[in-house]
Amino acid sequence: MSILKIARMGHPVLRKVAERVEDPNDPEITRLVADMIETLSDAGGVGLAAPQVFQSLAVMIFFVPPTRAGKGDDDGEIPLTVLINPEIEPLDDAQKVGGWEGCLSIPDFQGYVPRWDKIRYRGIDENGEPVEKIASGFHARVVQHEYDHLIGVMYPERMEDMSLMGFTDELRRDPPDVSGRNESQQEN
Repeated sequence: MSILKIARMGHPVLRKVAERVEDPNDPEITRLVADMIETLSDAGGVGLAAPQVFQSLAVMIFFVPPTRAGKGDDDGEIPLTVLINPEIEPLDDAQKVGGWEGCLSIPDFQGYVPRWDKIRYRGIDENGEPVEKIASGFHARVVQHEYDHLIGVMYPERMEDMSLMGFTDELRRDPPDVSGRNESQQEN
């Protein structure tokens, strides 16, 4: 296993649609997933998509840590999940909710991003087994964020108000007023 370099915003690999994985049991995919897990652990994030490690493949990993579990409508703690060839859809009763997001490909920045509050996602896991879940709260936000990397979209492209983006340490020191913007999710 290896810690991989993370592509930063502006690199072309982050702007294109990732290719579907034909065989999740391919040793190259198995190694990529293991390397992504080690890279995510080293970087301290909660999710990582293959394009972020210069592999334009539809592979993403994520988890919801205990520190994020149980806030508002969140699903609680979610163990490390591998999702290959994912699809997502907002559920009929879903609304968009704003929340703060960071990204390993945009280090030291955060932005206030609207996301669907309830989604269904499906794909296959690292063993080729089907996965289908309904996600809400932070769980749904993380899945959508990582999925965006697979379709060549980064979180600033989802933002509605670019004045709500800045250096993480500055935003913590003097947080902008997001009242009236679905504050229940603003701590991402």
